[in-house]
Amino acid sequence: MATAESLPNEESRESLRVPLEVYLHCSDWEPDAEYVDGEIEERPMGQNDHSAWQNAIAMWFNRHAKEWNVRVRPELRVRVAETRYRVPDVAILDRSQPVEPIATHPPVAVFEILSPEDRYSRLMRKLKDYEAMGIPQIWVIDPEGPSIQRYRNGHLAPARLFDEPVRNICFEISEIQALLDLD
Repeated sequence: MATAESLPNEESRESLRVPLEVYLHCSDWEPDAEYVDGEIEERPMGQNDHSAWQNAIAMWFNRHAKEWNVRVRPELRVRVAETRYRVPDVAILDRSQPVEPIATHPPVAVFEILSPEDRYSRLMRKLKDYEAMGIPQIWVIDPEGPSIQRYRNGHLAPARLFDEPVRNICFEISEIQALLDLD
C-alpha cells in the first residue's frame, strides 16, 4: 500500500491516482487536495485577496452562527459522492448535524473563491458535484472583479442576495464585501 513518503513530489502530483484510503489518511498536500474518482486534484494556492474573502465570509457567518444555527468551516473536506471529496474555500454547515472530521451531510452553503490558476472546466465540475450533493447555496467569488455569482441548475449567474428561506437567512453579499481587509 502507498504511504505519504512513497507518493510523488509536488511537481508530479497534478493528476495522481491513489486509493481512497491513502487520500483519507494523508495530510501531505498543502493546500488540501481534492479526490475525484481515484485521482488527486490539487487546489490552487490562494493569494491575499483570496484569503481576505475567505476571512470576511467566515467572520460574517460566525457573527450569525447561533442565530442561523450554522457552523463555519474553511477548507473542510466534503464527501460529495462515494468517490469524490471536495474542499470548498468556506463551507457553512448545519449546526443540527453531527460534527464530522469530513462533512458527509450537505452544507447549507459553500463558497469558492477563485485564484488566478483556476480553470473554468474544473470549477464547473466541482460546482456540479456540490449541486448533486444537494447543497442549496453555491457561490463563486472572483476577487479580481470582484464578481459574485451563484451556481444553480447547472449555471453560474451574477447574484447579490443570499436568500435561504428554509433557514430564514437573507442578506446582501455586499455585507460580506464590506468586511474585506485588503489594505
